[in-house]
Amino acid sequence: MRRLIFILILGVLLAAPFATDAEQRRTVSRIGVLTIVPGPTPRTEALRRGLQELGYVEGKNLVIHWQWAAGKIEKFPDLAADLVRLNVDLIVAGGPPAILAAKNAAAAIPIVMVAAADPVRSGLVKSLARPGGNITGLSYEVTSEIGAKALELLSETVSNLSIVGVLWNSAEPGAPPYYEAVSAGGSVLKITIKPYDVRTTDGIEDAFAAMRTQQVRAILVVPGLLTYAHRQRIVDLAVKSRLPAIFGFEEITEAGGLMSYGPSLA
Repeated sequence: MRRLIFILILGVLLAAPFATDAEQRRTVSRIGVLTIVPGPTPRTEALRRGLQELGYVEGKNLVIHWQWAAGKIEKFPDLAADLVRLNVDLIVAGGPPAILAAKNAAAAIPIVMVAAADPVRSGLVKSLARPGGNITGLSYEVTSEIGAKALELLSETVSNLSIVGVLWNSAEPGAPPYYEAVSAGGSVLKITIKPYDVRTTDGIEDAFAAMRTQQVRAILVVPGLLTYAHRQRIVDLAVKSRLPAIFGFEEITEAGGLMSYGPSLA
């Protein structure tokens, strides 16, 4: 009888640590983050703060798998596939290219989108009221008022403004309607708009070289993933070229940009 009791107690003691480990595994959440540039950035730190406010702390009950695209949008599909292989509980994706890559890779994993310009037009969700599928999150609406107002503010800042260079990536969702609004605003304000369609890092250098020879007096940078990823380079080139610039995100002024009109991504 004593031997039986001893065996039962020993069995309970041996099983207890395994039960604790299993319980611990169940209570640790794993999040994958797809973003264009490595942290820390205002956005990544805001994400950490928000999670901590909800009781999720890295190293305690939360693991974050960071996937950086190093400024190269074409890397997102492979990075999203890596997160699926890691079997994360949730994917946070910043910007339409990252969100689309996550959507294509993860049919069953919930996706939270960050800073998605016009997700309906981009085909990411069916509607803002009823997104459907496995995507939810935040978006900012690119309207004619925002683009036109940015150009108006630039014209009020730079006296006798006649030619404005518009730096943008026409391939990014949300960029075409913004550019169209700026172009229309130029007609109203009697300002010549010169577009510089940039899709690579090298294209940024080429655009500024062209601006210096085409009498551009100021720059308007259309908000997008590529211009955000290379914001410091754009700011530095604008300063070097002595060209006042307005940007679409508040964080770019923190990198030294002159002014912005648009939301804070953080």
